[in-house]
Amino acid sequence: MNMAIIIRPIVTEKLTAQGEKLNRYGFYVVRNANKIQIKKAVESIYNVQVEDVNTLVASPKRKQRYTKSGIVEGRGTLYKKAYVTLKTGESIDFFSSI
Repeated sequence: MNMAIIIRPIVTEKLTAQGEKLNRYGFYVVRNANKIQIKKAVESIYNVQVEDVNTLVASPKRKQRYTKSGIVEGRGTLYKKAYVTLKTGESIDFFSSI
């Protein structure tokens, strides 16, 4: 059930730096998940203690492509991100299972 809430971790340079300095990690999550569910999911999957959860719903980006038959317009998908701050001394290593 907990894996159904967290889709995948966000691994970028910015969030890797925040993980080292601020103990904060990012995840793509299911859109209807609330902060309590996200906290429980992260704690059970990674065996850490979560201090704070911040969420945001990212608006879809407009996409446009020029083709033979004309301009094709559309948009990307709507998704939700969660930024999880862990208690002092805790950390998550995303690359240990590789």
